[in-house]
Amino acid sequence: MSTIVAGRNQDRPELQKALDEIVESGLLGVQLRVNDERGEWVGSAGARELGRSAKPLTDGYFRIGSSTKSFIATAVLLLVAEGRIGLDAPAADHLPGFGLDGRITVRMLLQHTSGVFSHTGELYEDGTIVLGVPWRGKEWVDRRFHTYLPDELVRLSLSKPARFTPGSGWSYSNTNYVLARLVIESVTGRSFAEELQRLILRPLGMTGTVAPGASPEVPEPHNHGYYRYDDAGQEKTIDVTRHNPSWVAAGGDMISTTKDLHTYFSALMGGRLLPAELLAEMRTPEATIGYGLGVFAQDLGAGTGTVYHHNGATIGSAALMYSSSDGSTTLTAGLTCVDDADMSVAAAFRTAQQRLVSAVFGAGQADPAPSAG
Repeated sequence: MSTIVAGRNQDRPELQKALDEIVESGLLGVQLRVNDERGEWVGSAGARELGRSAKPLTDGYFRIGSSTKSFIATAVLLLVAEGRIGLDAPAADHLPGFGLDGRITVRMLLQHTSGVFSHTGELYEDGTIVLGVPWRGKEWVDRRFHTYLPDELVRLSLSKPARFTPGSGWSYSNTNYVLARLVIESVTGRSFAEELQRLILRPLGMTGTVAPGASPEVPEPHNHGYYRYDDAGQEKTIDVTRHNPSWVAAGGDMISTTKDLHTYFSALMGGRLLPAELLAEMRTPEATIGYGLGVFAQDLGAGTGTVYHHNGATIGSAALMYSSSDGSTTLTAGLTCVDDADMSVAAAFRTAQQRLVSAVFGAGQADPAPSAG
């Protein structure tokens, strides 16, 4: 049965059907929150824990993966609004210790046009894979509580050849957002977690969002995520809800709830967080894949218009975060799964995006979210 927010909306069987189909496609559990002209609807499907019958929470905490990047970008733009960062200034001005290419601007970090190698590894056009920090298989399992320092991740990335001359291409790099986080901390002299509270969470009254740093904990209550891997020829499945997310750092380490993601993205897209001119900058996409500054712009066509989103996937957990251009319609969801080194759940994740975007916004296909953060 779906969970209905009392007094706010009527039954939405099409949304519950979508959730049930998502679980059938291969995900362990899903919690969904939809806010639109019909009110607020909250529901879930699947299981809270592997092998148990309890339904997933509808108000639980979950790791949001690359949806983190939207928060980082917004924080940077709010510091631009305060006059403390120049969007087109060299990032190296704020990070002198790395020998960063002086042509790389803050804007390029936020838009993935810097050319910086991603510390989580790169897949090149010819099929070549260059590894970064381990995030697959037994190697990741054995090191899942290891702490990586942001400086360490940046230096790893900068030890690899750049993918292209700054500003001449587009490539999704988690390191861009580690650098953006370090810019925030350099400019303010405070941790990103502190600036997140000052700039976004406190003004919006958000109490369910965490920048965990190296802490492996997910606040209670939460659903559970799992990882399946090969150990000397034997398949094992373990609960990875607790793990140290510093391997991806600001590329995708945050924790939130569907309620907080709705509060944040509705305010952002509704013009209640950023000055109009900076929101317009954020929402202006580059040509390759439609990525603005920390958000994707997607034209659903058929009279539906443009929706904005930044989904995220990390090990055992994923997030969906969509909004109409005015913030009046939002879709926020937390998904849990049994993950593996082959990312077998990727097809089910794409199905979830497509099914829910169609159900909520009425048209179009969802863009796939980049993996590993």
